Formats: sequence, structure tokens, C-alpha cells
Amino acid sequence: MITETIIRAVCAAFAALGFGAVSNPSRRSLPCIMILAAIGYAGRYLLMRLAGWDIATATLAASLLMGFGSLWMGGMVKCPMTTLYIPALLPFVPGMYAYKAVFSIILFMQNVNQQGNAFVYLNEFFLNVIITVTVILCMTVGASMPMFIFSRRAKSLTRYH
Repeated sequence: MITETIIRAVCAAFAALGFGAVSNPSRRSLPCIMILAAIGYAGRYLLMRLAGWDIATATLAASLLMGFGSLWMGGMVKCPMTTLYIPALLPFVPGMYAYKAVFSIILFMQNVNQQGNAFVYLNEFFLNVIITVTVILCMTVGASMPMFIFSRRAKSLTRYH
């Protein structure tokens, strides 16, 4: 369990590094992006596996942790929170559920004349869309919450005193 968690955290860190590099942040912010992604992804994975949380609640808790981490690390490297947490959150996107939703709607359209099969695929479509949208909503709310709670601190991250 520990080995798998570490492997997933490292993979999430390098994925976030790639997402971060595309937006061309300062070099000193890239290690922070990797750390946030690794901690957040490992946290979500452990909450789901050990605590039995669902993917949406675990994502909300992990992204909240990443939001507070980006507030703290943003002050250290003098960059906005969003520069840190947006690339770090991208490995959280539930791509498999989105893929299954698209695949289910295609199968629904192919089986529209067979009502028994069509309803099964339509049900799968809505199930996967709801999971995808809920997880993405939890990601954004959790990571943005510290910015709203500590708005004065978040705004001062890039201002020099």
C-alpha cells in the first residue's frame, strides 16, 4: 500500500510538472507544484483506500490541503496561489469517468432502437457525468477556498513590501 501510494504520488508530481511547464511559471515554483501534486494525490488516494471515502469527498479534502499548501508555498516563492495549485490539481481530473461518459453516450446512440440496452447506457452516461462534474467541482472549491478565507494574504503574495 505504501509503495503504491508513493508511485502514484511521484507520477502525479511529474504530470503536474508537465502541466506547470506548459504555463511557463518561474523555475522556483516548479518544485512547489510537484510537492503539492504529490501530497494532494497521495492524500486523496489514502483517504479513499484507508478511510473508505468516496472520490468526491476525498478530492475536496485533498484539494483543500493543496490550497492551503499553495498559500504557504506561494509566500515562500513569491508567486500567486493559482500558479501553484492549478497545475498540481490537473492530475486529479477524473479522466476515466469522462471517457466512460463519452463512450456510454456513443453506445446509447448505437442502441437507441433497443430500449433495454439504451437505458443501461444512458444510466451509465449520467452516472459517469455526475461523478466527473462533482469531482471537478470539489477540486475547484477545495483549492479556491483558502484564497477566499485568507484573501488579504493571497493578494499580497506577489506584492513586494
